[in-house]
Amino acid sequence: IMMLENIVRHHEMGKNRRQAALEGSKEITFAAIATTLAIAAIFMPVIFMQGVVGRFFYQYGITVTAAVFLSLLEALTLTPMRCARFLHSAKDNPTWMLKKMDHFMEWLADRYRASLDFTLRYRWTVIAVSLAIFATSLVFVSTLRKELIPAQDQGLFLLTIKTPVGTSITATDGVYKQAEAYLKSQSEVQEYYTTLGNYENNNVVNAGTIYVILKDAKTRKLSQREIMDRTKNDLLKLLPGTEVFGQDLSLTGFSASRGFPVEFTVEGPDWQKLMEYSKVILMKLNKTGLVEDLNMDYQAGMPEVQITPDRDKAAKHGLSVTTMGQEVETLIGGQIFNANTQYPKGGHRYYIRVRSEDDEHSKPSDLDHVLMRNNRGSDGELVALSEAADIKTVLAPQLISRFNRSRAIPVFGNVTHGKSQQDALDAVERIGHEVLPPGYKARIMGSGNAFHEAFDGLIFALLLGIAVAYMVLASQFNSFVHPVTILMALPFSLSGALLALWVTHQSLSLFSMIGLILLMGIVKKNSILLVDFTNQRRAEGSSVTNALLEACPVRLRPILMTSVATVAGAIPEALNFGPGAETRVPMAISIIGGVTVSTFLTLYVVPCVYSLFSRLERPELSDEEMEAASAVKS
Repeated sequence: IMMLENIVRHHEMGKNRRQAALEGSKEITFAAIATTLAIAAIFMPVIFMQGVVGRFFYQYGITVTAAVFLSLLEALTLTPMRCARFLHSAKDNPTWMLKKMDHFMEWLADRYRASLDFTLRYRWTVIAVSLAIFATSLVFVSTLRKELIPAQDQGLFLLTIKTPVGTSITATDGVYKQAEAYLKSQSEVQEYYTTLGNYENNNVVNAGTIYVILKDAKTRKLSQREIMDRTKNDLLKLLPGTEVFGQDLSLTGFSASRGFPVEFTVEGPDWQKLMEYSKVILMKLNKTGLVEDLNMDYQAGMPEVQITPDRDKAAKHGLSVTTMGQEVETLIGGQIFNANTQYPKGGHRYYIRVRSEDDEHSKPSDLDHVLMRNNRGSDGELVALSEAADIKTVLAPQLISRFNRSRAIPVFGNVTHGKSQQDALDAVERIGHEVLPPGYKARIMGSGNAFHEAFDGLIFALLLGIAVAYMVLASQFNSFVHPVTILMALPFSLSGALLALWVTHQSLSLFSMIGLILLMGIVKKNSILLVDFTNQRRAEGSSVTNALLEACPVRLRPILMTSVATVAGAIPEALNFGPGAETRVPMAISIIGGVTVSTFLTLYVVPCVYSLFSRLERPELSDEEMEAASAVKS
């Protein structure tokens, strides 16, 4: 845009197409190269981010960097060539719309020149007010919801129903059939799929999952989250004595864990104390109102039959521990009779598994009468299991989990609708410090850990990108001062983005951070145009103030054109249309707000800062600058 606009401006000054293309492109080439390198400098550090989020941003950084370099190539080659061949001035035969637009731009440039002249007399006041605006905008950071990714209405969620510990798989299956009957009666549900007895791949028979697929969002009145919450509440009433949890599957994918927004482990040396501390933490977390659907893997109270061989008695009766274990396994679980012998039926062949009848081991006391043959005599003797082992029924945990060799109880849950994931994770850490004694700790896991890594990595990449951009601009402008002037636009883009997110009730997430990084790249363009053109006017002999008053109004049109084009391109994404709009809207909103505010403030703050910093420059131009100025004039 700025290359084409500058060539057109020279053509409107009365120059022929070839001369306008040659002089206009030469005048703007430095600014075009500086802008491209400054944008690339922001995205280069993003490419080297680590982790799952880093791989996500790697593609984004590569794409944007390649695009801006190709855009530069087109601007420096094809655009001047096309203008030299095909450019025609619309002012030769202007339409009424063009006349109106030209009059408006001339009026706007005059008003801008007058207001700029006024602000240059009160430079410190303008800068102080601008910094106050930036400082005030930082307040929005604390009020914005912070989350890794926003929830999307994908028409898919997961239900988990837990029956009391010790419930048989047959009884649990009956509970799930009632839940399926309920889902079948719901008009918004298209289909569902149930898995039972292998919850989280842990062979837990009193729990399972139901994958619920909803009809298209256009055909239902309620959102996915509203339907999921209603379903949970209805099932809790329908199935007393059970626990029902929901999971939004759109929030998974950025971690190798379960994908819940809130995941942590309570770690320590003693199982009993771990269970007690975990219950206290869950109770306190529920009281905060920040989390819901809290659940943990560790559940005591599972009836378990423990068979402890008495080696002395076993040796006395001629039994080995291995034989005892194999006999019990065969009677209860069964054993394949012969791997080479299969039963043919219906065109298929089945292994033959031998086991005792169900009524022979329906209760723990039946194990007392299990007979095993010892190794004495030719045929051996029959010995009751109770004569060689201690058999007792105890209550034991369903699962035993560890993390880094430490005993751990995994806890997971959802963030309450409308609350911040950051606040929920902070509450976990705060309550963990309050409840747990030395030797025990609460460790953030899963997407919560990915959340911290993503934001820390993005902030570091952003700061590193700004530092790289400063070095690139310093080498291009041969000055340590001008890059600071150019980078003054960055804080105001952040102010606009945060304000826009706050006004529209959007969250500060991975996708809004993408918009912020993009802003850091594109808003420097306006400052570069102002500084570069002012330098050219000063090289021609103008004073600092006169150079600013001459250069800035001339650069007003391309600045407004690029800003309006950027905002216009983001508006469709901000309208919340189509699938996945929840991820596009925060990015578009941050771009619209950042570009709008930074464009307005840049037009005044950058000239004021330039005027103040000009005192720090060398009193005379260098030979290289004089040669560059002569080349521009010629």
